[in-house]
Amino acid sequence: MSPKILIVEDEAMVALDLEAWLEEFGYAPVGIAPDAATAYRLAATAPTLALVDLNLRDGLSGPEIGRRLAHEFGVRVLFMTANPRLLEPGIPGTLGVLAKPYEPQAVQAAIEFALERNPVAPPELRVFA
Repeated sequence: MSPKILIVEDEAMVALDLEAWLEEFGYAPVGIAPDAATAYRLAATAPTLALVDLNLRDGLSGPEIGRRLAHEFGVRVLFMTANPRLLEPGIPGTLGVLAKPYEPQAVQAAIEFALERNPVAPPELRVFA
């Protein structure tokens, strides 16, 4: 069974690109959440991993969404944002951040690392301590 991945992103084109890439990589997207309420509702589908932007429809809610997904739902979390400095020094319980813009290969490599299929983090991914 393919790992289920939640996309937390409010920019439709970015989210749809990610969804298409996930399917090409052989993963099962569980949905796109443009805000916190949708992210928590989709977390009930028990995704293995969440790809979380910081600035969403409901403001700068991404850091709190990532923290809650990790701590309350047991989801692995990778942040994907154009503002990685907002995550210094990191969010406890989450894995790291991939800066936008990113290429499909970087996304795939970051996911492989997050799912522990590759022990080496790609250079584009800043791993939290």
